[in-house]
Amino acid sequence: MSLSRIGGILSAGLTGLNFPVATVEYLCVAGGGGAGFQVSGAAGGGGGGGLLTATGFAVTIGSSITITVGAGGAGKTNPTGYGTVGVDSTIVGGTTITSKGGGAGAAGTTPYNGGAGGSGGGAAGDGTGVGGTATSGQGFAGGGGVNTTNLSGAGGGGAGSIGLNPSYSGATANGGGGGTGQVSSITGSPIQYAGGGGGGSYYSTGGGGLGVAGGGNGGSATFGASGIANTGGGGGGGGFIATGTGGAGGSGIVIIRYPSYLAPATSTTGSPESYVTGGWRVYRWVASGTITF
Repeated sequence: MSLSRIGGILSAGLTGLNFPVATVEYLCVAGGGGAGFQVSGAAGGGGGGGLLTATGFAVTIGSSITITVGAGGAGKTNPTGYGTVGVDSTIVGGTTITSKGGGAGAAGTTPYNGGAGGSGGGAAGDGTGVGGTATSGQGFAGGGGVNTTNLSGAGGGGAGSIGLNPSYSGATANGGGGGTGQVSSITGSPIQYAGGGGGGSYYSTGGGGLGVAGGGNGGSATFGASGIANTGGGGGGGGFIATGTGGAGGSGIVIIRYPSYLAPATSTTGSPESYVTGGWRVYRWVASGTITF
């Protein structure tokens, strides 16, 4: 009999034994940052929510693990400053895991710098601004300004790469694209999370920066698009028009999985999605809750 056949028989037999859970694998993504409102230049995109993932999170039988899913930061709807930083997501058991909310995108006015967060927000279109800083191990910095004439915004950073600076060709000013997200297959399928929002464009002839991995697109003589819910994507920066509102960040997500031959949870709250796939038992929260083994 082949080794693969023996492995299949063993796995099928173990599935019904319900051994106690000792450790789990997790993905914890915070809410994405909200983007800025255009003022004297187009706004920067919001940073993606901080992303942490690992195996070996210890479980104590009978003790509750508390899950907090962070909301996305609000986009700025008036010309007074930044968008709002995303809200942290946490897993609290024997130890505490904290993913930091995405940094806010800058408005098109001083100080022009992107805000700090899990990933940093993008700078506004002035040329003197710098991208917001990221939290070590959770994401990347936002893009910065590079031109003081064509004032497009920079992209917010993502979990996979830095946000892009705006680009220029003559009188055409394109917003910088958001930083890439990070791919996880914890749900059974590869999905990108925590991408940065795109920067807004200063001119209608230019394009707003593209958001990726849940990040919203920057505005091009329009408002910025919001990040996608439950991805931790940053909001898109507002384009240079009278109502160039910044997009909101996407909410975060928390996912736990472990081998399906181990016992299911004895209770959960927060209505997590629960299923078995590919030999894994998966719990997926889009709202805060708890799990007890």
